[in-house]
Amino acid sequence: MYFPISHSHINPIYLVVTGFVVGVLGGFFGVGGSFIAGPALRAMGLDWNFAVGTDLAHIVGKSVVAAKRHRALGNVDLRLGLIMTIGTIGGAELGAQLIQALKRAGNVNFIVSVVSIAAYLSISAFMLWESWRTLAKSNRSKLRKRSGTATIKADQSAFMHVTKALQQLRIWPMIHLPTSGVTISFWIIVLVSFIGGLFSGFLGGGAGYIRMPSLVYVLGIPTHLAVGTDLFEIIISAGYGTFTHAIKGNVDILIALVMHTGAAIGAQIGAIATQYFAGPKIRLAFVPLPLIGAAIVIYTLLSGHKL
Repeated sequence: MYFPISHSHINPIYLVVTGFVVGVLGGFFGVGGSFIAGPALRAMGLDWNFAVGTDLAHIVGKSVVAAKRHRALGNVDLRLGLIMTIGTIGGAELGAQLIQALKRAGNVNFIVSVVSIAAYLSISAFMLWESWRTLAKSNRSKLRKRSGTATIKADQSAFMHVTKALQQLRIWPMIHLPTSGVTISFWIIVLVSFIGGLFSGFLGGGAGYIRMPSLVYVLGIPTHLAVGTDLFEIIISAGYGTFTHAIKGNVDILIALVMHTGAAIGAQIGAIATQYFAGPKIRLAFVPLPLIGAAIVIYTLLSGHKL
């Protein structure tokens, strides 16, 4: 099928299946799925600027569906999500401007590919280390509990000592988040959201692969709440990212609409599935996903797509 905006030929079934897979993963992990969708579009020959902008457009609709389901499950901290929009919008605009600069320089495909590979591999390595250590500690705690010597928290993290240190930084103003049970500096929230927005504007999607782990490890948000809140925030970040990329000519809305037909169904399935898994297991299951994205990008580089 020919898409005139991006001057590309892509099988619509491929787009629907990609959208469905990304929808399931997004609903379950609270991510936009750009680490899959962006590389998947690039693998079909779409230039990175179109892959980034179009991915953002399809993610908006999918995230609305998934966030609505998570809201019904009680997994969304609206106050946190709204505060995060402050940093997200600034970061997304900077990321989009960087894409424009690279597009003018003529090396957007190569630079974005290298950055995406580095980001995906780093995230997977860190989350594998943390979730593996957390589950090992949890198993030891269960054994001690059976002998009456320990109790187990519902959502543990091997990175909790760093999280608590950040929460104790009394940098005014302090923000209390009753839904998440956390009190933390406003500026730490803005920093986390700014970094997420920057990756969103630069690599596409809602950057949930950065924001969801950051909510857990930096802000100390319980995993299930981090998943739902991230999806809520992605609606805003991906919405703004879509707008700023659209006015720069980087969005093929027809491709996005085709992908959304599969994503809307997959997002609800993924959101419901989170009820059956503990936080550390969700984080461990997340580990292979950025690796898949990195593998697609590496394949695209090696297969000879123009850079």
